Amino acid sequence: MTRKILIVEDQADLRKLVRMTLEYGDVEIHEAADGQSGLHKARELRPDIVLLDVMMPGELDGFQVCERIKSDKLLAGVHVVLLTARGQQTDLDQGARAGCDAYLVKPFSPLELIDKVDELTRRMVA
Repeated sequence: MTRKILIVEDQADLRKLVRMTLEYGDVEIHEAADGQSGLHKARELRPDIVLLDVMMPGELDGFQVCERIKSDKLLAGVHVVLLTARGQQTDLDQGARAGCDAYLVKPFSPLELIDKVDELTRRMVA
């Protein structure tokens, strides 16, 4: 089963790191550099998993993008993982209210990211 993953991150070097970490097995990776283009690509591609930064330039931050993905009936079943340096309890609570499926605080280990993506992939199959 090919996993379709969308990375929404404004820092090109971090997008590259995440891409390189996840380029194993049967995976199709797409990228966006801000919230608005990330939301557009999510609607266009209907990925299995969106890896979403919280603090990005532009109109939409990651929490807002997550809320919109989770409220869009066409994107039902899309898993959202927030990747952010914001690790306070209030941030975690805001992520939960936005509907995220997982929350990883930067810096996270590549193995932690792989494990989270694999866990979400297993949920899709189950």
